[in-house]
Amino acid sequence: MALRTLLTGHGLVESPRWRGDRLYFSDWSAGEVIAVDLAGRSETIARVTSLPLCTAFLPDGRMLLVSSSDGLLLRRERDGALVRYAELGGRPGWNDIVVDGRGNAYVNSIGFDMMAGAPYEPGFVALVTPDGTVRQVADGLAFPNGMAVTADNSTLVVAESYGHCLAAFDIDAGGGLSGRRVWAHLGDGTPDGICLDAAGAVWYADVPGKRCVRVAEGGQVLQAVELDRGGFACTLGGPDGTTLFVVAAEWSDGPEPVPAGTGQVLTTEVGVPAAGWP
Repeated sequence: MALRTLLTGHGLVESPRWRGDRLYFSDWSAGEVIAVDLAGRSETIARVTSLPLCTAFLPDGRMLLVSSSDGLLLRRERDGALVRYAELGGRPGWNDIVVDGRGNAYVNSIGFDMMAGAPYEPGFVALVTPDGTVRQVADGLAFPNGMAVTADNSTLVVAESYGHCLAAFDIDAGGGLSGRRVWAHLGDGTPDGICLDAAGAVWYADVPGKRCVRVAEGGQVLQAVELDRGGFACTLGGPDGTTLFVVAAEWSDGPEPVPAGTGQVLTTEVGVPAAGWP
């Protein structure tokens, strides 16, 4: 599969989201949310000092941003102003977010302060309803990372990076989660950001594996895109929903895990379009 470099020269890139006619992604190193069109024209639309800095869109088109260091969920207004949407709480490790078609936001936490060198603890998922109420709806997750919701709002899929698997939950009418199960065992795969397609498969990005992989429920590998650096997240978008966007960067165990300027936005065309959220 041929890869095209849409944008380069960034840091730790994450959270790609297609909306309208542009891709939105976060540069965690710079504390910026950036929009880029298919011609590579980009602009910074928000600045938040947060690591992580993940985003999702409400049904009305406004963006939610996880300000992890403050324990806040922010909303970007149409004029670009950032306002408080919900208080997530002071627990460490707030990470990824997905908003379903009913406006329910699911925000996960890895469960410990990795940046401060704290010992590992299992993570969890919190539900933020449209009225701003926050409650925990799942726990015991092995480093929860990317999340996606099926098009019928019935299932949440969560990447467990330390568990080398994708977990799934049933979503009830009130947004609660139940029926936890392993959706796919991934062998040595380490899933980070994920997205769903119309055939019910999941694409997951893999940092140590330097790849982006499409798997069916149960774990059968359907396709793989090999990268020359770590794949941090992926999403489907473009005019027909068949452009796979991958945000990737070099990763090392040194003092600078993501060397400056190595973050890229890559694209390739696939056969099955996007479905669900993000």
